[in-house]
Amino acid sequence: ALLVLLLHSSYFLGVLEKLVFLRSLSTLSHAIPYDETTESFIHENLSQIQNILVQQEPLHSLFSPVRQELFIAITDLSCQDINLLLGSDDKSNLFSDLIKSIITLPSIKTLSILQTVMPNVQYDTESLYRQTFQAFCEMLQCLVIQDPHLENLDQILEPWLQSTKDHERERATTSMSQMLRCLSRHLNLQPPLYFQKLGSLVALMALLCGDPVEEVAQEAAEGIHYLLHITLKLKGITGDRKSRQNIKDIMKKCKELLDINNIKEFYSNPFKIAQVFEVLLSPNELVQFIVTTLDGLKNLKHPCTQQSAGELLVTLVKSAETRFEKVPDIMRAICDRLPIISQPSARQQAINIVSLFISRPKYTDAVLNHLLYYPIPFDRHLAELWRTLDIDLPNTTWILWRLLRKLQKCHNVDQEKMEYIAVAATEALYEIFVGNKLQAAMYRLFPQLLMALLIQVHHSIGLTMSDITIPDDMYLSNKDISTSTPLSFAIQATKTLLLRTACWYEFNVMEKRKGWNLLEMEYFHLDGVSLLANVLLEKHGMLAHKVLYLLIPLLNRGNEKHRLTSAAFFVELFQSPLARRIPKRYTITRLEEWLYHENHQFRVLSLKGMDSLLCHHQGKEAIKGMIPVILSNLSETDEKIVLFSINVLRSLLDTMDFTTLKTTMQALFSLFSDFRPNVHLFAVNVFGDSIKMVKHKNKQDIEGQILESLIPLLLHSQDENEAVAEESSRVLTICCRFLKWKLPRQVYNKDPWHSNPSGIGVICKFFGNNNTISKVCFSPL
Repeated sequence: ALLVLLLHSSYFLGVLEKLVFLRSLSTLSHAIPYDETTESFIHENLSQIQNILVQQEPLHSLFSPVRQELFIAITDLSCQDINLLLGSDDKSNLFSDLIKSIITLPSIKTLSILQTVMPNVQYDTESLYRQTFQAFCEMLQCLVIQDPHLENLDQILEPWLQSTKDHERERATTSMSQMLRCLSRHLNLQPPLYFQKLGSLVALMALLCGDPVEEVAQEAAEGIHYLLHITLKLKGITGDRKSRQNIKDIMKKCKELLDINNIKEFYSNPFKIAQVFEVLLSPNELVQFIVTTLDGLKNLKHPCTQQSAGELLVTLVKSAETRFEKVPDIMRAICDRLPIISQPSARQQAINIVSLFISRPKYTDAVLNHLLYYPIPFDRHLAELWRTLDIDLPNTTWILWRLLRKLQKCHNVDQEKMEYIAVAATEALYEIFVGNKLQAAMYRLFPQLLMALLIQVHHSIGLTMSDITIPDDMYLSNKDISTSTPLSFAIQATKTLLLRTACWYEFNVMEKRKGWNLLEMEYFHLDGVSLLANVLLEKHGMLAHKVLYLLIPLLNRGNEKHRLTSAAFFVELFQSPLARRIPKRYTITRLEEWLYHENHQFRVLSLKGMDSLLCHHQGKEAIKGMIPVILSNLSETDEKIVLFSINVLRSLLDTMDFTTLKTTMQALFSLFSDFRPNVHLFAVNVFGDSIKMVKHKNKQDIEGQILESLIPLLLHSQDENEAVAEESSRVLTICCRFLKWKLPRQVYNKDPWHSNPSGIGVICKFFGNNNTISKVCFSPL
């Protein structure tokens, strides 16, 4: 009843009444049993206590000992197991207000200035502040002892330890240091004991050891020293027999740092904290340490704090490289903070952590999976990360290979939509190429990189960002969708690969001959691939040979576009002398398989490959058996198939028996009326070559076919296409020589016949003199 009366009277009266209430509360606390009545009183009047004793006190001044007396009263109550600040939300709010009321006070210098301008101030401000702050620290120490599970210790002052105001940071550090000292010296630690966020607390104190304010750094060094003692004891209590032995070994190893006289070891070398605590932190606590230290990189006001953060991160990751379990969480923390770390050196420190993790084979895939999950196209922050990765030389090839494999796996299946990871991996490769930090690996993996990117180009033709399978939880803005295409990413990555690997000649040829435009069109994509293969073989034969051997196993892998692009590059490299060493089962067998493929593009590549081999005098006997199929291709509507078939037949003429040769000539003759100039021209040309292959004993059997071709050749010698006219005239001469005829000179006149009627008469008379010739030549008409 007396407490209630004092409480309500203090609400209406001033400082003296509040002091009377608090001092009475302290006195009575020794006689008050902590029972349900006491608990009920505290709960019912907690809000009034908070309002009167905390919120009514001015936040930016210290002109009375009310706060000091409040801290003393709470301490006295705590000593009697009467908990005023822990155990409920209301109590936690009061606790937060109390901490704020002392930590956020202006600096002592400012408080002293305020005292000089305020009348009727009864207390010396500096002395009052020191007494109040000491009472506050003693209250915290008492609370720590009353909370043996340590559940709140590492969160009590965390926000204030990161304050940008020097005096707030100093007060918070001093308070934490004194709590840790109290806990280290006086508390009988018994399980279950644990820090909820030990990793964060270690990181905060470690960063403060490098604080520009000397008092803060010294207090933090002392606090981290006590925290190490506590942690060692906790780990020794809660660990199994094996871990306890490890702790003993660690204690021996860190003996000089555990000595009270060597607290300055932490103060002068904060990175040593990471070395010492690394073995004591669990995998989850290691993540806490890194995430909290990353926040130190955002401290633009104090560059030295950023430097300490960078050293701590690198030291911890190197020391604990095998014990991380939540690498994606660390990557997420880094990626989320990059946009708000504006200082270049601090950004690079964060990126260096990514470099360290991605360099470890154990974590490479986890890092890549997370980085590739970010929205595409990448923002400038993630692009910078890829470009500035700093990886030790032995691991560069491994990193690039794993990223390459992510892309290659997307080419193994047929899907209506492209997987987002294919575009993400392509863009990542582009950024790495631009950064040029992995140049040695780029040279080493050039064949694989080139083919993967060309295949990605093929897959990307005609797609927009709306054709990409984007996971539901990935955000992609409309701007990104409308301004970007998967094809543009693949083309720019391919171009950059050529430039970064000194393939300037190949790049320039592709530019001049519109090779990039060919690659971007569905129907002409394989022509673009062929052009690039040819110029690569011309200028960089060694690289081309490496690609050749790579392609052999690739021809049977992946989906159809994968195989087509690989096959197009493969057949162009048949021009290389090195191709002669490839066993026939990899060349002729493959070409025969493609010759029967339902996809006409495979048939084109088959015939093109045969033509290349035959030009280099390879595989004639094996290809000879495919002549019937090749002849059947002459009736195809695809011009490329017909032209390559004619070329292959030309190379096989000397291997044909008379029956096959006669059949070939008949098939070629059927193309004399083809409306496609190139087909007509090639058919006439090879028809002429085939006549030369007829042996003397077979001349009589082929004479009828030769006679049948005369009038069509004669008529086409007047074709408006000059090349067709000249070739028809040439082959007509060959036919007449075969027949041992001498054509009238008017046949070879290039002037139009309608301008020379007499010449037409001579030609007609020549052919009309022989009734047999007339029947053969004119009956089809």
